Amino acid sequence: MCVKGLHFLTVLAGLAASGVLQVSGMRIYTSGEIEAVNGTDVRLKCTFQSSAPINVNLVVISWTFRPLGPGREESVFHFQQRPYPPVEGIFRKRIVWAGDINGRDASIIIREVKFTYNGTYICQVKNPPDVHGSVGQIKLRVVTTASFSELLLLALAIGGGIAVVVILLIIIVSCRRCSKRRQRQMEGNEEAPRKERKDPTACHPSRAIHLYLSETSVEIDSSDGMISDPSTPSSSSSEDEGPSSDDEDDDDDSD
Repeated sequence: MCVKGLHFLTVLAGLAASGVLQVSGMRIYTSGEIEAVNGTDVRLKCTFQSSAPINVNLVVISWTFRPLGPGREESVFHFQQRPYPPVEGIFRKRIVWAGDINGRDASIIIREVKFTYNGTYICQVKNPPDVHGSVGQIKLRVVTTASFSELLLLALAIGGGIAVVVILLIIIVSCRRCSKRRQRQMEGNEEAPRKERKDPTACHPSRAIHLYLSETSVEIDSSDGMISDPSTPSSSSSEDEGPSSDDEDDDDDSD
């Protein structure tokens, strides 16, 4: 008996290792409970894992709604090869497909939630041969205003974004100032040797040769167009002056 039992366990282990025996089952993950402000959009996130390969043509997704108060369950959304939003009921024209079958995402979005949407939303996914397994549930609570925790998270997100922008601006300005300072230092280092250099064409003042220019004036005689030097009177001018003086003497004698 012990030998037969051992042989049976060995066969089962071999079948399991070869993949003949597989435990099928669909695992679904949801956020559990969420809160939304009246009149806003809310995303109902639902993801799944299947032991069988994902086949888009075979996957079936269904969402149903169970109200808080008395009432029957209502179909919210259906997917089979393509999305089928509700054509009647309180969710008519309010449901948008937001999932991805290949990404194992079966999420939907509810537009402009109302207080009548308070309740439990059930997400169920089938991927043959995985047709059995747990279902995902999300409890939605519609409120008038956002809770303090949500406002705090929003304020922290906005403040963090502003702080990041300010830090980036400070870093950019500091880098620019440093680069300008380095550039000025490099320019100063280049100009210093230039100032110390001497002009090879320049000489010492004691060895300089001073040149003086003498100024002379030149007169032009308008009668004959000759150029004469006023500093040395010409002989012709003296001769001309001589007779004129004699003539004056003769005039005096005649008188």
